[in-house]
Order: sequence, then structure tokens, then C-alpha cells
Amino acid sequence: MTVPSKNSYPVSDGGRSADIPVRSNLRIEKSSGNSGGPEIWKLLRTGMSALRPLRLTGYKNSAFERCSAVNRELSLSFFGALANRIPTLAVVAAGMTLVLVIGGIDLSVGSVLGLGGALLGMAMVEWHWPLWASAAVCLCAGLGAGALNGCVCVLFGIPSFIVTLGALEIARGLAYLVTHSQTKYIGAAVVGLAEPIKPIGVSPSFLITAAVIAAGQIVLTFTVFGRHLIAIGSNQEAARLSGINPVPARIAAFALLGLLTGLGAIFYTSRLGSSDPNAGIGLELSAIAAVVIGGTSLMGGRGSVVKSFLGVLIITTLEAGLAQVGASEPAKRVITGLVIVLAVIFDAWRDGLAGPKFARLKRLFPSKLKPS
Repeated sequence: MTVPSKNSYPVSDGGRSADIPVRSNLRIEKSSGNSGGPEIWKLLRTGMSALRPLRLTGYKNSAFERCSAVNRELSLSFFGALANRIPTLAVVAAGMTLVLVIGGIDLSVGSVLGLGGALLGMAMVEWHWPLWASAAVCLCAGLGAGALNGCVCVLFGIPSFIVTLGALEIARGLAYLVTHSQTKYIGAAVVGLAEPIKPIGVSPSFLITAAVIAAGQIVLTFTVFGRHLIAIGSNQEAARLSGINPVPARIAAFALLGLLTGLGAIFYTSRLGSSDPNAGIGLELSAIAAVVIGGTSLMGGRGSVVKSFLGVLIITTLEAGLAQVGASEPAKRVITGLVIVLAVIFDAWRDGLAGPKFARLKRLFPSKLKPS
């Protein structure tokens, strides 16, 4: 028990005690009648003024610290969940950027991802292969599918939209045949790629994805191959007349997209811990939306892998937000479709291909670059 000094009064503050100083020359005298002495009121005012900051300050500080800790924990957990969710879409979007830059499109990436995952699951569960050998089979399947699409499109002169639409059905059917339409549960042998590393809070798949994005941007911006892709997408005939052979570059773009789709299949399987023949349904729409939102033109000749990655972040954050508010799967599809349509409309308006219907919109947002 604290014994107050002669010049202080003890005050309790949440288990802590503090002394309120009181003037030593204060004299309290008993007043006669019903009138209150002025010194009594001075003493009460002094005590309340000293007690108020002790209680309120401690309460505010503790509440602020609790709120800051909760916000910090929520931010870190949300970032970790987002970082571990985007690798599959990010690597596919990186490859899709190369294909869109040359003026092509690939609608089969979702089914090719399902086929690669099916082969990965069969190799590990049924054939008892190690992870590295099964992953090699998955990558080779994606590379072969992409190269086949590129060869048919380029050598036979068939639009990539039609070719990859047929490949979509072929790859999905092969995925069902390989797995007999059954999910192959792999377990702990493959989930290591999706588990966060404790010191940094992100998974190895995210680190590999970051390396792929950086390498893709370097290839597209600083290498001869990347310059050839942009030249082919801008004007293929002019590129051919300038000495660039568009055939191998276009096939290579489709092959790289297939290879990265196989890598995405490994990431997807590691996150689920199983091989699902239905994996990747609708992935092509999300990848195209992310790339177009990132600024890559559907007409070819312009694109950025880093900006496509930012588009992936936007799409993933949108999906996570819809899931948080309890939106149904049909509502998610409607909103994703609207985002794609709006992105295509904006891309057409930006390239000046939308015709006179956008004249009013162009007057509202005039371009700084005027034709000479």
C-alpha cells in the first residue's frame, strides 16, 4: 500500500498509481452553514485536471497500439495471400503478352494448363516419378502444345483465334482421358512450392514468378528477339522487307506461352496439392483481361510484361474483393466479362480504331500528339 506524502494524494490508474501534487500552502477550513468553501472547489478542480490525462492518455495509447497491430497483421496476411495466389495467372499473362504483341491470341492456355497438371499428377501418383521429372513432363507438354499452335497458325496462315479455339477442346479432352476424369491427390510431395517461406512470408512460386516477369521484360525491351516481336506486331510486311523473318519469331512466341503455361500448371497443382482435370477453366479470359488492362494492344505492336503483371494484380484484387463481399460465381463472371469489354473498348479508343462513335469521348480527352 502506497503511503501518500504530505504534499501529494494517491490516484489509481489501471493498476498504476500516481501522486497528484497539491500546493503545500493550501488550507482547508470548515465553512459554516451551507456555503461551500472556495478552497474545496480548487482542490477538486486540481485533482480532476491531474486525473484526466492519466486515464485518457493511457486508454488512447493502448487503443491506438492495438488498432495499429491489427491493421499491420491484416495488411501482411492479405499481401501474403495475394502473393501466393497470383503466380499461375502471372506467368501465363507474361507469355500472353508476347503473343498479343505479335498480333496473335491463344484461347487454349486454360486447357493446356489442365493437361499439364493432369500429366504431372499421373507421373507422380501412378508412375511414381520424382517431382523434378514430373515437372519436366508438364513443361514439355506445355511447350509442345504452344509450338504446335504456332506452327499451324504461321505455316498454314490460319487465324490464331480459330486454331487455339480448337486446341482448347483437344487439350481438355486429353486431360480427361489421361486422368479418367478423376482428381489425382498428390499431397505433401508437391505443396512445398506454394508454402510461404517464414522469414519473408511469400512462397517459392512467387519468387520464381518475379524472376520470370523480370526476364520477360528484359527480353521484350532490351533484346533483338523482343524488338523483332514488336516490329512484327506493328507491321509484319514492313518487318519482312527490312530483313526480319517473322516465321520463327511468331512460332517462338506461341512456344514460350505454352512453356509458361506448363509452369503455371506446376504452380496451380502445388497450391491445391492435387491434379484436377478441370483446372484452368476460364484462365484464358483472366489472362487476356490482365494483359489488356496492363496496356498491351490487341492489334499488336505494343506491350509490357511488367504492366501485364500490374493488370494481374488488379484482376486478382478484384476477385479477392468480390469473394470478401460474398459475391456468387456467376456475379464474378459477369464482372470479369465487363472488365474485359471495357478494357477492349478503351484499347480501341486509344488506338483510334473505334470510329466516329467515340468522337465526343475524344474531345473530352484530347491527345497531346496531333498528326502532322
